[in-house]
Amino acid sequence: MAGKFELYTDKAGEFRFRLKAGNGEIILASEGYKQRASAENGIASVKKNAPEDARYERKETKAGKHMFNLKATNGQVIGTSESYESTSGRDNGIESVKKNAPDADVKDLTA
Repeated sequence: MAGKFELYTDKAGEFRFRLKAGNGEIILASEGYKQRASAENGIASVKKNAPEDARYERKETKAGKHMFNLKATNGQVIGTSESYESTSGRDNGIESVKKNAPDADVKDLTA
């Protein structure tokens, strides 16, 4: 099963998106956007930047877990991962985004 983006509104009324892998697991989540068009541009940016390994910022949390940010060409964070127990888990998450994002459909949950 292919990955998909879900576009939704959060409790504060902001637009957000998340990328889910084929198994339904969330592998990337966005910040909140005031405008729907901005969230849609964020999805387009993820699709464009996901295949580029250099766009991934690999980090360690204060709690010692591992995570990553996907950045646009201008250095702005366009998506953030969950926390992983290991670097290999994080790296598998990155590979999943690379594989799923470019061709993922968008499911609109805002209606």
